[in-house]
Amino acid sequence: MATKIELRNQRVSDAKRFFEILNNSNFKYFHVCPKDEEAEREFLRRNTKKRKNNLEYNYAILCNGKLVGGCGIKIDQHRTFIGEISYFLDEEYWSKGIVTKSVKILEKIGFQKLGLKRIKILMNLRNIGSEKVAIKCGYKKEGTMKRSIKDRDKFFDAHLYAKVMIVK
Repeated sequence: MATKIELRNQRVSDAKRFFEILNNSNFKYFHVCPKDEEAEREFLRRNTKKRKNNLEYNYAILCNGKLVGGCGIKIDQHRTFIGEISYFLDEEYWSKGIVTKSVKILEKIGFQKLGLKRIKILMNLRNIGSEKVAIKCGYKKEGTMKRSIKDRDKFFDAHLYAKVMIVK
């Protein structure tokens, strides 16, 4: 059976599942963990306003109809033609190409629907999985940004990968 990957707008009812996924102690490079399910519900309630104000476009990742992760595009508020992609995935689904497919869908949304001209992905230097996703999706490494990711009280360097809309 082929793996079917879909994105849909996140819902408040996704809070319990997202909380389970984000609470995984094996997430070494993605530490956006809500303190409880209610905090996650509150985050999800704000999604409609974020979309309306062109701040963020957040999606649930579905694999064969099952909620397995989340992803989104955050719009640079000083340069609204630039977006940054981020994502998280249930550990059970790692290394199956799901994030790669999700990034390709997000990219179409960013370039075709949101009118972005540039999309970037930042990742901790040690996050080899995210770097592989960026490369598979055709993003080019532009450099290393010093102390650009904050995780709790520590700062980490990040690789910057980006893709620009080709205008013909």
